[in-house]
Amino acid sequence: MIKIESLTLQRGPLRLLENADLTLHPGQKAGLLGTNGAGKSSLFALLRGELSPDAGDCSLPPDWRISHMQQEIDNLDRVAVDYVLDGDARLRDIQQRLANAEDQQLAAELGTLYAELEAHDGFSADSRARTLLAGLGFSSEQCEAKVGDFSGGWRMRLNLAQALMCPSDLLLLDEPTNHLDLDAILWLEDWLRAYQGTLLLISHDRDFLDAVVEHIVHVEARKLTLYRGGYTQFERTRAERLGQQQAAFEKQQAQREHMQKYIARFRAQASKAKQAQSRLKALERMENIGPAHMDSPFSFSFREADSQSSPLIDLHHGQLGYGDKAILEQVKLQLVPGARIGVLGPNGAGKSTLIKTLAGSLALQSGEMKPGEHLAIGYFAQHQLDSLDPKASPLLHLARIAPQEREQALRNFLGGFDFHGARAEEPVLNFSGGEKARLALALIAWQKPNLLLLDEPTNHLDMEMRHALTLALQQFEGAMLLVSHDRALIRDTTDELWLVADGRLKTYEDDLDTYTRWLARFRQQQADEIKAANAGDASAEPERVDAKTQRRLAAEQRQRLAPLKKSIDKLEKEMSKALAELGEIETALADADIYSQDNKDQLKALLARQAASKQLIEELEERWLESNEELEAMAEAEDACNGA
Repeated sequence: MIKIESLTLQRGPLRLLENADLTLHPGQKAGLLGTNGAGKSSLFALLRGELSPDAGDCSLPPDWRISHMQQEIDNLDRVAVDYVLDGDARLRDIQQRLANAEDQQLAAELGTLYAELEAHDGFSADSRARTLLAGLGFSSEQCEAKVGDFSGGWRMRLNLAQALMCPSDLLLLDEPTNHLDLDAILWLEDWLRAYQGTLLLISHDRDFLDAVVEHIVHVEARKLTLYRGGYTQFERTRAERLGQQQAAFEKQQAQREHMQKYIARFRAQASKAKQAQSRLKALERMENIGPAHMDSPFSFSFREADSQSSPLIDLHHGQLGYGDKAILEQVKLQLVPGARIGVLGPNGAGKSTLIKTLAGSLALQSGEMKPGEHLAIGYFAQHQLDSLDPKASPLLHLARIAPQEREQALRNFLGGFDFHGARAEEPVLNFSGGEKARLALALIAWQKPNLLLLDEPTNHLDMEMRHALTLALQQFEGAMLLVSHDRALIRDTTDELWLVADGRLKTYEDDLDTYTRWLARFRQQQADEIKAANAGDASAEPERVDAKTQRRLAAEQRQRLAPLKKSIDKLEKEMSKALAELGEIETALADADIYSQDNKDQLKALLARQAASKQLIEELEERWLESNEELEAMAEAEDACNGA
């Protein structure tokens, strides 16, 4: 387990943690939350052994394998799939020793090394790496491309794939959903839910946290507080706790005020001096309770547009794409004031292409697009962060687009984005991604747009800023087109959904939950089409068989396959029962009281039952898979014979 006791952690003059405690048990999945600069990344560095405690202790099992997501890439000439395989250092070591043994023709060692490779599941490593890359949105061709050919966001996906490829007991992920679109996030959720090790995850995506973790570790006031449940439960529990804290604070302040009045009134009177002195000592002993600070550092709105047009944009028979390659065809849309639209679609379907075309940064291939007379677009995309002047400050950036405005008014506006005082005058060269995103949004909000085109605006933004952006968009009176992997933002700010898929744009009538199921079916359909295409056109049309013969053959086939199907049904029932039992065990293990000294024997028994249940489930799943493969093979053989 991870055991942190009385930990103090300091970076330079800044004390991040002080006398902090935390216990995480093997297999637990926890989200790590806290404001920027609270110490989340430093805690990761501590767990990786890159930092040492200034006081206290942080211990992990010595044999634990730790995997983490790197933020930089050194070897740009490495092929993508090889770069991902490099994440498994032991695999690479075995492969290197195998290569050396083969070069030196050491027959005795080769057998041992091949057995070691098989035990490490090395023969399937390439396939597993390509599966990871496919889940994160890479095509087969991209798997063979060099790392240096990819943009910064796609390189981060490669780093994520490399971290997932590494066999680990502890997985540390820092903002893994940045640069991912929604279908890649949904795939990652499934992968992490199936992960058997301990997971510690830094994320500002509340839906992602709810889907993956069952605990939240909150870094606040230099302490580590463990909450049970996902982000929604954490928010509810913390609000209740802060409410209680605020009530206790107000009660204490009333007590203090009463005691101070008594002391001031009777301190000079000899008959009351002793009582006054007693109250003074009680006042000094009284534990300080801090007020509940719920105020966000961010508070802003998009300035109201001077004029409106209806429609703002009218597009007919649009063909959208790059160069000669069409991505979307026959696009017809009309954006009117007040429209609030979320754009959905699988990776590469054309969501960003649509936004870029409407923004005017990508030329329309064919068709007609008419802008409204008073159209004023506010366009946010990730590349705009790179277009900020690195030598200019937030104040100078804003002054350039508002040269006639008083400096104090500009400072007041920037303050809503948490650029206060000297920070508003610092060059953006060393700003974090989150600070650059806030500045880009500030510049858009100042310019009084009546149409917002937002392409992944929450990348790099923390929870507080996402909440402020949500409130600002809810109050925005113009039209909005939003592409985002943040489901909470889409849910809270849009009232209409569009779907981009199969080269077309259409209205999506269902909700986000239904869309996740649609996306799963779409991915399966694509996989089936690729599989069919690879199989080629070898199959010829079978000869026609009369209906009576078809029914007889089908009945004989069902009879032959019935025992195997019965066995599969039995295995499924056993798996359901075993999964239910494991769920009950893990519910019991989630209770903090079970880890007390008094319940030591009960905990030991539960952990033994948990291990046995997991092993049983694994065995049942393996038998189920083998039986299904046998059933499928028999069915295919029967079909082939019947076709012949």
